[in-house]
Amino acid sequence: MNIFGVGLPEVTVILILALLIFGPKKLPELGKQLGKTLKSLKKASNEFQNEIDQVINETENEDIQKSPLNNIENKIDQVTKESDEKNLSKLDSNDKGNN
Repeated sequence: MNIFGVGLPEVTVILILALLIFGPKKLPELGKQLGKTLKSLKKASNEFQNEIDQVINETENEDIQKSPLNNIENKIDQVTKESDEKNLSKLDSNDKGNN
């Protein structure tokens, strides 16, 4: 058992010290309060993680939606360049033939 780098012997010492400091009547109340605190921290952590995941998913969805448009634009640019290159080569060959 190793929680937060604290093993069983350390936990035992902490519990004995807590028992001596707070007494047997107050210890259950402290345990209950500690449990509530840990539960609220875990809930807040999960909510934070869910928000981060949601933002990441939204960003990925936006990228996916933009991706096909970018691909089409890239293909149009590529076809335009190829067409321009063919036209230039035809003009060059016509110029050489006329000279």
